[in-house]
Amino acid sequence: MAEAERIIGTPDSAGAEEPAASDATPAGGTAAPEDGSAAPERPTGRRRILALFVVAVLAYLLDLGSKMLVVAELEGREPIRVIGDWLRFDAIRNPGAAFGMGEAFTIIFTCIAVAVIVVIIRLARKLYSLPWAIALGLLLGGALGNLTDRIFRSPGVFEGAVVDFIAPAHFAVFNLADSAIVCGGTLIVILSFRGLDPDGTVHKD
Repeated sequence: MAEAERIIGTPDSAGAEEPAASDATPAGGTAAPEDGSAAPERPTGRRRILALFVVAVLAYLLDLGSKMLVVAELEGREPIRVIGDWLRFDAIRNPGAAFGMGEAFTIIFTCIAVAVIVVIIRLARKLYSLPWAIALGLLLGGALGNLTDRIFRSPGVFEGAVVDFIAPAHFAVFNLADSAIVCGGTLIVILSFRGLDPDGTVHKD
């Protein structure tokens, strides 16, 4: 976890390298410019944290609701054709990772999901970027969605099979939690290439 925080970076560590600047700042907030104009306000981290958890809750509830509906109405029945042979809804139980990979390592994937959730929660208090908050919120919501299945579904705690139902042609069956994880990861890659850090700063290599 410490390594993850080091890679992503935090506004705290950035400020620690400039003690002289912080000493000149009044105890009540940001130092005012010498010309008397108002000092620019730094984006509040609390709003970014709120955005992260709102996105996470929405992703989690959508995933949970869709799985409950699929188990109640589709499991054990014929698949529903959505777009001909290109897209179907077909309920299956997946003991592996996203898209059906690694079926023999259910417990390992459960531990990885728990570690990801802990790291995201620890990093949340250091966020000052809204796009990063959205990306991490998608990851958190998706990880929580599949972790819920691992804990509460058969065959047992931490070994439960995930409910998948979105079945495109010539592709693995997945669920909304998998989609949230992929979208969040893709957004993180885009933000990294654009040079936007989680603390809101932009760097160019």
